[in-house]
Amino acid sequence: MNVSFWEKKSFLNKKQLVIAGCGIVGLNAAMHYKKINPKNEVIVIDSGVIPQGASTKNAGFACIGSAGELLSDLKKSNEDAVFGLVERRKKGLDLLRKILGDQHIDYQHLGGYELFDDELKFKEVFDQLDYINKGLSTITGVNETFTVVKKHEKFGFKGILHIIKNSCEGQIDTGKMMRKLMQKATESGVQLLMGSKIQHIIQHESETGVILEDGSRIMCEQLLVCTNGFAKQLIPELDVKPARAQVLVTSPIKDLSVEGCFHFDEGYYYFRNIDNRILLGGGRNLDFIGETTTEFNNTTLIVDRLKQMLEEMIIPGKSYHIESIWSGIMGMGEQKTPIVKQVAPNIFCAVRLGGMGVAIGSLVGIEAVELMMENR
Repeated sequence: MNVSFWEKKSFLNKKQLVIAGCGIVGLNAAMHYKKINPKNEVIVIDSGVIPQGASTKNAGFACIGSAGELLSDLKKSNEDAVFGLVERRKKGLDLLRKILGDQHIDYQHLGGYELFDDELKFKEVFDQLDYINKGLSTITGVNETFTVVKKHEKFGFKGILHIIKNSCEGQIDTGKMMRKLMQKATESGVQLLMGSKIQHIIQHESETGVILEDGSRIMCEQLLVCTNGFAKQLIPELDVKPARAQVLVTSPIKDLSVEGCFHFDEGYYYFRNIDNRILLGGGRNLDFIGETTTEFNNTTLIVDRLKQMLEEMIIPGKSYHIESIWSGIMGMGEQKTPIVKQVAPNIFCAVRLGGMGVAIGSLVGIEAVELMMENR
């Protein structure tokens, strides 16, 4: 390799901590570690020139989940697990806002709304609202987190029979959030190495580190993997599956009455107003197998469904065109709870955010560092 003395001394020297993944989790972990160990060297490595995966490609929902989603989770898991995860989401959002400041992430507390076009599905959720609200009251601090919207014609939706509001949800500007996180991490002394893909993890009895795509090696005392949906590429045994989320944004729309975060079909579809445009994403449930991928592509099946929802349900009769289409990669698993654990001597992971990275990422990053501190 053509590596200079200076590169070895200042960039490829041994670090106390190497973090794989420059997303919400990785950057929060790096900053928390530096706060505890200000003299130690920390480097965060990401394959993208800007952070990839989901941290810069999500919808910017600062949410704890819809009533329909929570009821669906309660059918598969127990109360402690479901409400416990909601509590972590709430704590994570509070932490994110405290670390960065609402003005730096353009946080807006506009509430969340779940839409129903099926009477039976609405009744099933409505019948359990008191139970869900009671379970959430000590977490959210309000007696009725979820309430039925009496007059929802103001939104201009077509075919929607009922709407349930979540008073505890907000929204952010994802780009501003990540820029501020990267800025704060750099200011704290964290080194960011962007556009450098990790090919392999080095794990021997006396050595831990990573090999980059160009063959460079960076050794470390501890390694933390925060690559979420891409985690199996580095640690194959993890219960994390990639889950692609396809998203589109319209051109500005005149007299747009949509305000807040909107969920539909147990959260498989979601949309919001951003700069008088509609940001709409979802549709993974149309092809679970095909969307279990790390490929940043868009498919005709899902994009056509999103366009149909715009035209027929969300903004019927409005004039607009599709301005941007993209996809992000989330990390899912058999369980919705994140994986924060030690996987080998000196190697740890904080992955499987379950599509709730904005809400829970800050907390998960800090939890991972606390675990590493206990096991160094």
